[in-house]
Amino acid sequence: MTKPLNTFKYLTFDVVGTLIDFEGGLTSCLKEIGAEAGVEVDGEQALALYRAARYSDATDLFPDDLVRVYMVIAPELGLPVEKAFGERLRDSAKSWKGFPDSAKALAELKKHYRLIAMTNARRWAFDFFSAELGHPFHAAFTADDTGTEKPDPAFFHQVFDFVGGEGASKDDILHVAQSQYHDIGVSRQLGMTNCWIQRRHAQKGYGGTIEPAEFTKPDYHFTSMAELAEAVRIANEN
Repeated sequence: MTKPLNTFKYLTFDVVGTLIDFEGGLTSCLKEIGAEAGVEVDGEQALALYRAARYSDATDLFPDDLVRVYMVIAPELGLPVEKAFGERLRDSAKSWKGFPDSAKALAELKKHYRLIAMTNARRWAFDFFSAELGHPFHAAFTADDTGTEKPDPAFFHQVFDFVGGEGASKDDILHVAQSQYHDIGVSRQLGMTNCWIQRRHAQKGYGGTIEPAEFTKPDYHFTSMAELAEAVRIANEN
C-alpha cells in the first residue's frame, strides 16, 4: 500500500519544470528575440529543438548550457546566430517565474514537512528560483553541490545521506516532480515513494523534457501543486 501523505517527514522537489515554469521562460525569451528580428517563433517547435540540443554529448551544466543550446537551435528557428543572444537566454533564468500555484502550495506544505530542493540547475540559478518561490526550503541540492545530475542515483544518495544525518531515511521522503525521465523513474528504482505533478496534462508530448524509455506509474499523481497541497490538507484533517 502507498504510504499516507501525512506520514512523511520530508518532501523533496524537482524545481525546474515542477515549481519554476522553465518552458514558459525559455519560449518567452526566444519569442522576444524573434520579435526583434522579425521572426515568429513557435513555442512547441522551440521546445522540441531545445530538448534535442540540450540532451547531447556536448552538454554543460544548466542553465549555463543555454548559450551553447541557443547557437544550435537559432538557425532552425530563423534567429540571429550570435553568442550575445545565447547569453541573454541563459540570463533569462534569473527572471523565470514560478507556476501560479507553486509559492502558495510550498508555504502550506512547509507547515507539515521539511522541504528539500533537488535541482539539476547550478547554485547561482537556484538562488533566483528560491527567491521567486519565497525561500521555502529546509535544504537544497544543486548540480554544483552534487557534482552530478538527475537521474543519476548518486544525486539521490546524497540527499539520503543528508536526511540520515537528521535521523531519518528515504522512507520518510515523498519525492515530488514533473519529469518522468529525471525523477519519477529513478525514484521508483531507488525504492522511494513518489508524486508526479503532470504540468503538461493539457498538452501533448514532453515539451522541453526528455521522453523516458518507459512510463512509470507514480504513487501519487496530481496536475498541479495546488492539488497536492489540498490532498495534504485533507490527509492531516483525517
